[in-house]
Amino acid sequence: MSLLIILASIVLLVLLITRFKFNTFLAFLLVSILAGLLLGMPITKITGSVQKGVGDLLGSLVIVIVAGAMLGKLVAESGAAQQITSGLMKLFGTRYIQWALMVTGFIIGIPLFYNVGFVLVIPLIFSAAYRFNLPVVYIGVPMLASLSVTHGFLPPHPSPTALVGQFEADMGRTLVYGIIVAIPTVILAGPIFARTLKKIQANPLQTFMPAELPEERLPGLGNSIFSSLLPVILLALTTLAAPFIPESGTFSNVVRFFSEPDIVMLISLLFATFTLGIRSGMSMERITSIYGEAVKDVSLILLIVAGAGALKQIMIDSGVSTEIAALLQNLDMDPLVLGWLIAATIRVCMGSATVSGLTAAGIVAPAIAGQSVDPNLMVLSIGAGSLMFSHVNDSGFWMFKEYFNLSIMDTIKSWSLMETIVAIAGLAFVLILDMFV
Repeated sequence: MSLLIILASIVLLVLLITRFKFNTFLAFLLVSILAGLLLGMPITKITGSVQKGVGDLLGSLVIVIVAGAMLGKLVAESGAAQQITSGLMKLFGTRYIQWALMVTGFIIGIPLFYNVGFVLVIPLIFSAAYRFNLPVVYIGVPMLASLSVTHGFLPPHPSPTALVGQFEADMGRTLVYGIIVAIPTVILAGPIFARTLKKIQANPLQTFMPAELPEERLPGLGNSIFSSLLPVILLALTTLAAPFIPESGTFSNVVRFFSEPDIVMLISLLFATFTLGIRSGMSMERITSIYGEAVKDVSLILLIVAGAGALKQIMIDSGVSTEIAALLQNLDMDPLVLGWLIAATIRVCMGSATVSGLTAAGIVAPAIAGQSVDPNLMVLSIGAGSLMFSHVNDSGFWMFKEYFNLSIMDTIKSWSLMETIVAIAGLAFVLILDMFV
């Protein structure tokens, strides 16, 4: 009976968000409270569970997500992203323009919040298409595939960062594994898949072509790349160095302090504030304004994460997670595949990658606590599933359609299939990596 209540609660959550256009955070809260009541929890304990779930999940994530959004916004506003694109296009040349855009999307996609990144790269894609007289969808899909993969797989993006918290994974190790999985996934969903899209005709709207910053106002290429990737560099270095660091002692404690994701993001943000902001001639007032806008960009995401934490805690405190664990242990299915399948199903029904990933994690995380599954790979498998087949219920689908001025059928042939390849290839490479780690 408990499992039917949880299933009904998830269906209700999907309906509230998709059919009735309810605010996602409020939908999570209402469904969490209703699930608690139906599962027989004492009414006096339900609000406590909701508050604990919200606090526990947000407490470990809010600094990383907010600082990451601030860094991404500064990368965009300072012209660093534009500089990276120009530099890589000069390096790769016309013949390999797809690869230049793909690498650019991957680099600037790591710090940039997805919607900001999407809007930012569109004019870069359009200008390259016009300059070299190439089909815009053909050269644009590899760049957008990179953005999608970084959004779904790599911290400090909100969804994978939240999944790290849900599964108590290691953020640095998840990032390293994520990059290993992301590179072949992007190549398959980007340049290789894009070969089938040359015949799709698009007439991008000039409305979406904002003016580029003049060359003299851009930060240097090396500075732009290093400042953008500093969180990745620091997390990767501390993760790779971990086996060689003594388990105790002052040096070990100092290294562990500076390897904490919160500290890494704070150091990276302060560094970029100087290198991309102050050194580029920005006033602190302007930089502060950029950071304020960044917080607005991720405020709803933070609330969605909080709501997902509330539902997860209700499942734990009601005891239903124990029942789910017992059921999953009797299933002859790899937990990585199961997590992917649940996330993919919710994604197709609901549209939101973030909501589907967090909801799937809330179901799976308590159930695999005693199983021998790598939590870092679990983050990646659910992240891959959360990107499955974007269609008419996903805002990303409509952004792609309208910006590229495509028909719905051509959008499905390009955008939706690209997202599907990302999801399936992502799972495949996670399972391959699982054999070696």
